[in-house]
Order: sequence, then structure tokens, then C-alpha cells
Amino acid sequence: MKEGIILTVIGGGSSYTPELVEGILKNAEEFPVRTLRLMDIDKTKLDIVGSLVGRMIEKESLPITLELTNDRKEALEDADFIVTQIRVGGIRARIRDEKIPLEFNVIGQETTGAGGFANALRTIPVMLDIAKDIETLSPDAWLINFTNPSGIVTEALLNYTRVKTIGLCNVPIGFLNQFANMLDAKVEDILLDYVGLNHLSWVRKVFLKGKDVTDIVIDKIIKNLPGKEAESIEILGMIPNGYLHYYYNREEVLANLKSSQKTRGEVVLEVEEQLMKKYQDKNLKEKPPELSQRGGAHYSDAAVSLMKSIYLDTRDIQIVNTTNNGAIVDLPNNAVVEVPCVISGNGATPLSCGNLEPTIKGLIQTVKCYEQLTIESSITGDRKKAKQALLVHPLIGTPEIIDSLLERIIEENREFLTNFFRGE
Repeated sequence: MKEGIILTVIGGGSSYTPELVEGILKNAEEFPVRTLRLMDIDKTKLDIVGSLVGRMIEKESLPITLELTNDRKEALEDADFIVTQIRVGGIRARIRDEKIPLEFNVIGQETTGAGGFANALRTIPVMLDIAKDIETLSPDAWLINFTNPSGIVTEALLNYTRVKTIGLCNVPIGFLNQFANMLDAKVEDILLDYVGLNHLSWVRKVFLKGKDVTDIVIDKIIKNLPGKEAESIEILGMIPNGYLHYYYNREEVLANLKSSQKTRGEVVLEVEEQLMKKYQDKNLKEKPPELSQRGGAHYSDAAVSLMKSIYLDTRDIQIVNTTNNGAIVDLPNNAVVEVPCVISGNGATPLSCGNLEPTIKGLIQTVKCYEQLTIESSITGDRKKAKQALLVHPLIGTPEIIDSLLERIIEENREFLTNFFRGE
């Protein structure tokens, strides 16, 4: 790779961008970005975020050229690394994703269930379109995908394009930091036996300097949890990521969502508006503490660590989303999984996870089938495939609502789901 890195951020007007830039600036010696391109279709947000990023770079006196553009092709040309962090339809589409399923008495959430399904239908065609540009303009670039639902999007990119793609989520690095704090240890001394899919994963074992400390960690965790959640962990003997409560505590979660005055998306919209006002302060030259309210903790650490390890060919272990290739015996080879991988100049090589425990195997296999059906339906506009995806998903699976739920989702997202309206 040539000296000095061209890094492109698609969705550069996101409120997350200062978090990412903070990591880039902290790692400037080992990961020498010389051109940072922020691309966004929203010029207003791009200008606001771009101005703050410019002040952050100036404060550190680093030789980084900042480019702001609304032209995707211009942003992608000759890039070495590309980070995608887009939200097709914006936060208001997310709010619809959260509210519509509740009308059918099923969970509405950004990345899973019917809400995640709607998000995927909108997002996959756009990401595949971006990939076409990458294949032409920067075929050797690495695409680091944060766009949700990250696992599904990453699988679509890896199976339907030639782009070198790795999917990322902040859940694994969040676990590492949580356990390090819990054990008064360094993050680099902790190794996780971690298995699953994006937002559907479990920590099977925790090792501290090679010693199995799983029982210690579980004991510490359950002391701070309500009875039902603690009981689930004790039964499993594993630590589920936070998104598993949608499955393990389904009825309680649904009741809470239905009784809440605001969806998470509505809260996020308010936080976004406050952040954009904050970002316009000419005296602000660093990531503000208020950004923590937006979620996505450790996003910067995960992204920069991954890109740096590829750039330096470090061959360290990180937990990312990549093609299974036999890592999980119970899933297809072309499925995308979230597992520990060796990260090198050649990308991510998954470590063997063996067979899945019966306690988690069925759920993982079922959700993977849902994901694959969702990808097929988003690309083809096949309503039958879409209905199959909804029927298979454990959080939906009620035949009498599927027709109405699907049509409502499609109609509400009509401008983005042109594949479903061919021939009209």
C-alpha cells in the first residue's frame, strides 16, 4: 500500500464522525492518513461536521488534507480505506421501523425483527450501488462497514460484489472493555471465545492472560442484573450480548416498547439535533462528551484498530463480521458470522469456533436463514421471499400478520424499495 493513506467516510455528515476522527488523530503515526474525505448527501450536516473535523485536525497540527464532498464517485476514487456509516432514509425512517411493528404487536427495533428487516430492505440496494463504484474507482480498497444491520449488509456485499469488505460492530470491543474494567486488567490481556452473528452473539469463555476467568466474570455480571436476565446467563453458562434480551425477554420488551412515550429513534433524533448545534461552536475543537448519549461507544477504537492492523499486517486477533468459511461448522460457508479473526494485510481470517452448543444453535441457524431470505428479497423485490423472511424470524413468525405487515413496510418505504414495484 502506498505511503500515506486516503480514507473515505461515506456518511461523513454523521454525528459519529468526530468519534472516528479522534481515533484517526490518536493513531496518526502508525496509521498515517494523509487525505480524509467526508462524503454525505446532506450538505448542511456535512458542512457542520466537516468544520468541526477541520478544527480537530488543526488543533493537532497534523498534515491531513480534509475534503468534503456530496459526490460519491469523487470521494471513492483511489481510496485505500472506506468506512460506510449511512442510514438510508435517515433517523425518521428508523422511527418508522420502530413504530410500525408495534401496530402488529411485534417488536420494533433498528437492527432486528421487523424493524431491522425494513432497514435492510432499504439499505442493501444502496450499499450494493456504492460497491459498484468501489469496484470501478478503488478496487483495491478495504471497505469497513458500520452501516446497520451490519451483519446482513456485510453478507450482501461479500456474496454479491468483489469489494474487500469487513463488517464491524462495537459490541465485541464493548465486552472487552467491560471485562477489563471488571477484572482490573488491560484490554490486551483479555481473550474471548466469542461466537454468533452481528447482534446475536455470545461470549462462551473469557480468558485473562491465558487463564479461564469465565465463572468470575459471570458471577460479577449477575450480581448487577435483575432476576430474569441473571437466570438466563446462569442457565446458558455464557454471556449473551445485550440484543439477546429481545429474544429472551420478548414479552416484557414488547410491553415496554408499547408503553414508552418515545422510541429510541425519537430520543436519538433529539440528541442529534443537540449535537449539531454543539458542533457549530467555533471554539469546539474536540469530540464533545455529549456524543456518548448517541450510543456507539468504542466505535472509533474498533474502526481504527481494524484498519491499522490491515495496514500494518499485524496478525492480531479482533472480533469482526466476515465470511464463515467453516469457522462455525453449523452454518453455511458463505454466511457472514461475527467471530474472532486474525487480522492481516489480507483481511480477516476467522478462527475455528467448532460446533455450536444446542442452547444457541437453533436460534443462530434460524436468524441466519432469515438474513439470507432478507438479502434475496431486497435484491430481487420478491414479495414471497420477503414474507418467508418475516415468517422465519423468531420475533415475528405469525402468519396472519405477515401480508399486512409487509405491505405496510413496503408502502411506507416506497421511495427506497423500487425493486418491489417493477412493472407498475
